[in-house]
Amino acid sequence: MLAVAAFATGVGPRPAGAAWDVLYDVVLYHVAWLAAGTACWLTARRAPREALAWRALATTLVAGAAGNVARIIETGQAGTTPAPVADTCVAVAYASLYVALFVLIRARVPRFLPSMWLDGVVGVLGTTAVGTGFLLGPYLTAGGHVSVAQLAWPGADVLLLSLLVGVSAILGVHLDRTLLCVGGAVALFCVADATLFVLSAEGRYADGGPLELLWQAGILLAALAARSTTGDPQPRDGQEGVRITWRLVALPLAGTLAALAVLAAGYGDDLPDSAGWLAVGCVLAALTRTAVTFREVRFFAVVRQEARTDELTGLPNRRALLERARVVVAGATTGSPAALLLLDLDGFKEVNDSLGHGAGDQLLCQVGPRLEPALRPGEVLARLGGDEFAVLLPDVDLDAAAERAGIVHDLLRQPFEVDGIRLHVGVSIGVSTAPVPADDVQELLRCADVAMYAAKTERTGVHVYVPDPNSGSGERLRTMEELRTALVADQLDVHLQPQVAMDDGRVVGVEALLRWHHPERGLLSPGHVLPAAEQAGLMRPLTDTVLERSLDAVAQWWDEHRVPVSVNLSAANVADIDLPGKVAAKLARRGLPAAALTLELVEDTLMADPERGRSVLGELRRLGVRTSIDDYGTGYSSLAYLRRLPADELKLDRSLTADVDTDERAAAIVRHTVALAHDLGLSLVAEGVEDVATARRLAALGCDVAQGYAVARPMPVEDLLRWLAGERSGLLRSV
Repeated sequence: MLAVAAFATGVGPRPAGAAWDVLYDVVLYHVAWLAAGTACWLTARRAPREALAWRALATTLVAGAAGNVARIIETGQAGTTPAPVADTCVAVAYASLYVALFVLIRARVPRFLPSMWLDGVVGVLGTTAVGTGFLLGPYLTAGGHVSVAQLAWPGADVLLLSLLVGVSAILGVHLDRTLLCVGGAVALFCVADATLFVLSAEGRYADGGPLELLWQAGILLAALAARSTTGDPQPRDGQEGVRITWRLVALPLAGTLAALAVLAAGYGDDLPDSAGWLAVGCVLAALTRTAVTFREVRFFAVVRQEARTDELTGLPNRRALLERARVVVAGATTGSPAALLLLDLDGFKEVNDSLGHGAGDQLLCQVGPRLEPALRPGEVLARLGGDEFAVLLPDVDLDAAAERAGIVHDLLRQPFEVDGIRLHVGVSIGVSTAPVPADDVQELLRCADVAMYAAKTERTGVHVYVPDPNSGSGERLRTMEELRTALVADQLDVHLQPQVAMDDGRVVGVEALLRWHHPERGLLSPGHVLPAAEQAGLMRPLTDTVLERSLDAVAQWWDEHRVPVSVNLSAANVADIDLPGKVAAKLARRGLPAAALTLELVEDTLMADPERGRSVLGELRRLGVRTSIDDYGTGYSSLAYLRRLPADELKLDRSLTADVDTDERAAAIVRHTVALAHDLGLSLVAEGVEDVATARRLAALGCDVAQGYAVARPMPVEDLLRWLAGERSGLLRSV
């Protein structure tokens, strides 16, 4: 910029003398060229993908400066006068500039579509036709007035400008800052060269005039391009889709109009034949581009349709439903509401499992034809995925939507015929409306989903969503998100409930029970936490946290009281083959023996992968960690699992111990369960021991350990330490 500013002081009046001419026309004029060339060469280091382009552009600038100096030395002046050394330098500059443009384009367009090539061809032919017809035409037909050598460089400029227009057409006039600066520099060079050619041909060119500033401005743009490049251009893949934008047709249209202008101007005139043929070629390329555009638009329409259609059933898919629902919900008012029915087929999994997925697919394909007669114009039936469907009902209120849901329910309850077999499947339908209670599409789907699950749980077939602050659905979602924070914010803790021996009342263990110190809702029990954790997929990290807290607690009393802690395992933990190693590491880190820990599990935790579960539990027992079967008596396969599970104790569920002192049938179950446990070498823990009468009865029936309010309530670690050190209740000692 300093060099350009210094040179600009000599444009127009300047001090007379050959020395001043050399200073301005040789030194100051070319300092900017060399400085910009240096900047481009250095840019190659931080733009490795475009390194060749920047080195080529640097070569263009240095070779151009050398050509200018050589022409002055050879001919005594600038201009277009033939000079062998200067012309060689200029040829190198043009060749390097073509290389630079090609590499910069290639870095941004890794793959060209046929339409992009045609855009470039139209731009190139149209620009070349104009340049040949209007710029070079008068001199091509001037009867030798201008030499071929003098026409070479303007011709190269026309081709270069045509290439620039073609690039812009290929990119849809979507040039980034770097390419825009380089393109601007090239355009200024071409305009300056063309003006120089015309002035030289007419004998009116003089050194040091305002024309020189055009080249200097181009040099500044080249330097700015080098400075502004990030080295990481964003490629525009030709496969990114049909480019729908006004820039797509701007330059091809301009090229076509320019070609038509050349043809019109050359009719009966003396324009060169080459300009006419170039114009004809441009028009033909434009017609070909039109045909390609038609094919692209048709392909785009097909792709758009396929992207919004379920491949299996041919119904609209989730994307199509959401697009339509956004329009419908946006226009819904209290006087003209909209409704959504969310359908889930009952028993569809059994069809897949028993008859195969092919039969399931046939069943899904019959849902659309079955419900089509019940749809009115403007209503949309879509398949959301799996066995879930949705019906969007514009301009339908809640009562009418519930009535329509009943019709849909009755239609789908009729038998389907699949592979010659008549099948009956149920359906659960959730109904929600907008704008009340749902004011957007996502809320409409959520409300319908909540209602659908309520219909499935209550087996009512159809359930209408009505906002209920006590329903807990929104509370559960909020709890799930807050629990993620609680896991890392040290809000989770354990309370410990003692277990005592029935015979002498000594403390033989404690069970760790999760507690959540919620910042707003206070202390929350497992009943509030575990359902949300299971639904959010947080059971494994939650159990790991409880295990850490429990071992921290037992480490505080183990040296004085050899009382182990029991921790419940989730199904995710039992299936973790690394669990034994993790447990061993946690114990070793605290200096605790394996006897300090008992791990509890319910039968259902082994249902997903029984073999892996038994292997994991076997490894834990080999470490010396005791295992316990919790909630015994509530599952469906207790005896079968009892025979194979590596366990040390059974915990009798409170549902069997609650009425044992008044219900002889319950007492008989406990008596025989005790005998079975003892015969298998297991101890039996009775949960839910709430009073002395129950404790005495359980002791008489042979239970080994009691846990419940009759012993102590769950308490924080500090309270348990005081409880262990102090005089405890003699309630069970009296048993």
